[in-house]
Amino acid sequence: MESVQAIKQRFEIIGNDPKLNRALEKAIQVAPTDISVLVTGESGVGKEAVPKIIHSLSHRKHAKYIAVNCGAIPEGTIDSELFGHEKGAFTGATQTRRGYFEVADGGTIFLDEVGELPLTTQVRLLRILENGEFLKVGSSQVQKTNVRIVAATNMNMIEAIKEGKFREDLYYRLSTV
Repeated sequence: MESVQAIKQRFEIIGNDPKLNRALEKAIQVAPTDISVLVTGESGVGKEAVPKIIHSLSHRKHAKYIAVNCGAIPEGTIDSELFGHEKGAFTGATQTRRGYFEVADGGTIFLDEVGELPLTTQVRLLRILENGEFLKVGSSQVQKTNVRIVAATNMNMIEAIKEGKFREDLYYRLSTV
């Protein structure tokens, strides 16, 4: 197992705060598992480094790593981006498209700004976490995927849950670590 210092050098992480070191220790510790991870922290603290570390130290390291900024994808197209769509599923769907969960099968998906996901998409994400199943937009055929999900947010998730903006069950599924 790599040391925290070795990881810092490899991923060009600067700093020696005990909380940073503890976060890196946790990343190293959970990397060999398939546990979902939720990384929280303020904007600009480098949350995107943790999923890269986890992926690179996991048995999935030779498979795809896809980073998705959930806050940058419009609400109307997020399901299509994540889960894919069938030809004719909506205006402009001229061909079938594979979503990130299909493309990353066997690998890792990093969902940045996961707190920005619409509630309907949160339900679909919960299904993937529970049994690895999803439906493409416009399809009735269930597909399976085997991805590890690492998510990040700068949002206060407990507040978001209280305000009805984030599903409590999804929060607990994502925040295993």
